[in-house]
Amino acid sequence: MTAEEIPSNQIRERLERGRQIKAQNGGYAGYGSPAFGQKSVNGELIKNEKEQEIIELIRRHHKSGKSLQQIADWLNQHCYATKRGNEWKRISVKRVLDRLYGRSPRISGTKS
Repeated sequence: MTAEEIPSNQIRERLERGRQIKAQNGGYAGYGSPAFGQKSVNGELIKNEKEQEIIELIRRHHKSGKSLQQIADWLNQHCYATKRGNEWKRISVKRVLDRLYGRSPRISGTKS
């Protein structure tokens, strides 16, 4: 049976099973790009040292009280790029901090 003859739902199911088995065995299952600060080498996730340095800069600036936009602006002024080589935006900084500290839910209409 060729790939053209296999229904697309069977292909998706096979791919999903393969990813689950790989993840169970400790490998990188390949759901998109690895998170900022990581890279895939031979199917294993390892730290990306350059990106880890940027994460530490983000953490320090955040702890000092800078806003997400101020951090993004600082990173751009100092020629740091995102994983895909783009300029930093406040949402990119937020996503890094969310992964670092865990997500904090946003609830409309409440005050902190």
